[in-house]
Amino acid sequence: MISVRGLTKRFGERSVLRDVSIEVPKGHIVAIMGSSGGGKTTLLKCIAGLIPFEVGTVEVDGVDVQRTTDEARRHLGLVFQSSALFDYLNVMDNVLFGYRRRHPRASLKDQRAVAEAILEQVGLSGTGHLMPSELSGGMRKRVGVARALILEPAVMLYDEPTTGLDPVTTYALDSLIVDVRDRTGATSLIVSHDLTSVFRVADRIAFLHAGELVFDGPPAGFREAEHPAIAELVGKARAEAFDE
Repeated sequence: MISVRGLTKRFGERSVLRDVSIEVPKGHIVAIMGSSGGGKTTLLKCIAGLIPFEVGTVEVDGVDVQRTTDEARRHLGLVFQSSALFDYLNVMDNVLFGYRRRHPRASLKDQRAVAEAILEQVGLSGTGHLMPSELSGGMRKRVGVARALILEPAVMLYDEPTTGLDPVTTYALDSLIVDVRDRTGATSLIVSHDLTSVFRVADRIAFLHAGELVFDGPPAGFREAEHPAIAELVGKARAEAFDE
């Protein structure tokens, strides 16, 4: 599970997050949405232990991220917005990059067997020899998911996973995110601006505005929320024509 309590993050004199508290129970999928500059990506980086914060606590699977960052990261799988694949490595070696550091004594045969099994799970069986430049955007995202999954994380963090993807590929990736949760039981946190995708996959939505948590509840409640920033987002997402 993920537990964020009273989190405040400042950059200089500017508070990007103000007293944010979120609980993500084991096996749930929670989407973090927000206004531009609202703090959603900063929150994800704090949870992942990528940046320090001034006030509050963050625990991942019971481990304090701020105090024992390396130990907390062992419980995390992070899927970056850009996939962040190494262009000079093929798919197999990208997937095995973190695994080899964690299991330095594993034989090459065993490494390949584990990687091939993970690639099959994400629908990329037989692609291990391909280079990132030979992959579509959706395939690159799936390799990113595979690279995270091979470490058997208790928590999966997704940063804007559907950005730049067409609707069909987005649907397939959404299905993969839910399938990963259902098969592994991993707790999942998704930073996203894609409302259609979020409504498909999330058990709960947390919305940040100006660094404050202004909504935390089910998708049905989000659709009817009265906060101006949420109402504007939902309204424009539903719009089929421009206002006169």
